[in-house]
Amino acid sequence: MIHLTAALEGIRVLDLTRVLAGPYCSMILGDLGAEVIKVEAPGGSDDTRKWGPPFQEGVSAYYLCANRNKQSITVNLKSEAGKEIIKKLVQESDVVLHNFKTGTMERLGLDYETFRSLNPGIVFCSITGFGETGPNKNLPGYDFIIQAMSGLMSITGDDDSGPQKLGVAITDILTGLYACIGIQAALLERTHSGEGQKIDLSLYDSAVSALINIGSNYLMTGQVPERLGNHHANIVPYQTFHSSDGEMVIAVGNDHQFAALCHVINQTHLIFDTRFRTNPARVENRKELTKILQIAFSTQPTTYWKEKCHQANIPFGPIQTLKEVVNDGHLEARGMFVSADHPKAGQVKMIGSPLKLSKTPTQIKQHPPEPGEHTMEILQALGYTPSQIENLRKSNTI
Repeated sequence: MIHLTAALEGIRVLDLTRVLAGPYCSMILGDLGAEVIKVEAPGGSDDTRKWGPPFQEGVSAYYLCANRNKQSITVNLKSEAGKEIIKKLVQESDVVLHNFKTGTMERLGLDYETFRSLNPGIVFCSITGFGETGPNKNLPGYDFIIQAMSGLMSITGDDDSGPQKLGVAITDILTGLYACIGIQAALLERTHSGEGQKIDLSLYDSAVSALINIGSNYLMTGQVPERLGNHHANIVPYQTFHSSDGEMVIAVGNDHQFAALCHVINQTHLIFDTRFRTNPARVENRKELTKILQIAFSTQPTTYWKEKCHQANIPFGPIQTLKEVVNDGHLEARGMFVSADHPKAGQVKMIGSPLKLSKTPTQIKQHPPEPGEHTMEILQALGYTPSQIENLRKSNTI
């Protein structure tokens, strides 16, 4: 029996992605123990290196958020010598991850069929805006555009705000997570077949998949959903309320919890009110119930309601700022904020991994690398001599 110190130990990922969806995927794989080699053009071509402020000693916070546990090599993919480096790396890798526009890898001669001929076991994951098939396959994909087109913005916000995007690039994050799932599934299948496969993943598909119950509601009824702001389409009360000193969320998921809430606010008569007795009735009479509850909640501070709701096992959460989140003792205990030494920025703070594996915990072994920080050692491991590497530098291949 083989005992691994990391779940993906022994897996090498060749990461040709930039910005967020791809780098987020490869960072998760790296956190799980995979060896990740980040490939950029000479000088560095990941746009997020320049996205800021904020910067710490010239290093972008945006870049730091998705690039730990990687080595960095710079390669000119348009040069024949550069393509040869990539092909040699592919022969010694398990996964290739890229997010070039549809057709780019084929034009470069670095497509799946080429790589498969070099390494039949290679798992090739393509991340594009709209996928490699369909009439929109050649369009560029940006998170904001995808949020708009996918329907996510149409159901986010309220009548006053109009359509709203989420506060983070959620379609990039979702696609990165799906890429992780697909890659690991393909690696697992490879243990049976001995062969890799291609994964065609798009931001658009990933965003539409996230419509879940709202999408299901429309498919069942044909009724276009309205924007409900912080209300839930199918459950009431499941929304935000103002306390006397802040804002909070109540998430009552069943009739038993609603009865408990009525006791907490000292309005037990609401339990027997036919307008609110069942969840379907509460959904139908949402506005009336919200007014009653809001009046009650405005009489006490958030901490009061937090204590009362927790005692009654009613799902409750204060709406916290990031300052409050970072100082949350529970998150500290869970190891959700970590630090690493960076050669340029000094000690950098990062959000940790939520994956808590009992036998093979995630680790931070490598700071987010500077462009080409590991080019020399990677090329030497491929058999390049110091003089050959110097010639590659002079020709701007690396």
